[in-house]
Amino acid sequence: MQSSVKLDPIAEPLNWSTLIGVIVFHILAVAALFTFSWSNLIAALILWWIAGSLGIGLGYHRLLTHRGFKVPKWLEYTLSVFGTLAIQSGPLSWVTTHRLHHAFTETDRDPHSPNRGFYWAHMGWIMRGTAQNQPQAVMQRYCPDFANDRFHQLIDRYYYIPTIFLAIGLFAIGGISMVLWAIFLRTVMGWHFTWLVNSATHLWGTRRFESRDDSRNNALIAAVTWGEGWHNNHHAYPRSARHGLAWYELDINWIEIRLLEMAGLAKNVYAYSETKSEKAKQDLISLEPIHETA
Repeated sequence: MQSSVKLDPIAEPLNWSTLIGVIVFHILAVAALFTFSWSNLIAALILWWIAGSLGIGLGYHRLLTHRGFKVPKWLEYTLSVFGTLAIQSGPLSWVTTHRLHHAFTETDRDPHSPNRGFYWAHMGWIMRGTAQNQPQAVMQRYCPDFANDRFHQLIDRYYYIPTIFLAIGLFAIGGISMVLWAIFLRTVMGWHFTWLVNSATHLWGTRRFESRDDSRNNALIAAVTWGEGWHNNHHAYPRSARHGLAWYELDINWIEIRLLEMAGLAKNVYAYSETKSEKAKQDLISLEPIHETA
């Protein structure tokens, strides 16, 4: 589905703080490659999982944005703090941007529309405009379910603070080289993996569903985003907490949600079911909960 609207990304005001931050992080990420150690690699991998899977995949995306399941407040807040470690803005800003993406996919109101080109969809969109720093009025409109939550307001405003404390702890454990690996290199890799969902999965891959956009399923991107790359499945059934629908579509985030459910921590888990496909065709958004609990 291609939009006929001609968009001019240069018309958006440049976000100098974001641009400078991205450049600095990339420079220090390259520097990390000259300080390899197994302990640095292990720290980076563990934090990639905590920030990218638990924080962004489960917390920001499948829980806060789409409400695909419910967890106790203490766990919701914990997952939100984990999400801040990805340095992709605070939960309110992130969720607002993603809900706008679903509401206006591949139009001029999509914050990272691929119709503006691959670079814009991948990372150009964070350099200009307000997509990474949503105005309060927009957050109130698109996040009425938690825009007035004081905890989320606080960490949305100061989302970088947990990373500062984390960096201090890493420095105490492994010195500057561990900070370079577990903060800067890990964050930059996480950025690009997440950005590939915005860019590549709207351009390359396969389509199981005839959704109202050009979303694609991409196994390589799913592999580096803990299951977020099954993007056509996700756009067809946004609320579904399960993105990988076939046995060969590995979805680590979904496995983690099921483990939380088995532990009694996740409830009202919504997932697309092929047995409900005929009913689902009538309403792409309305889903049947697989384990509805009070």
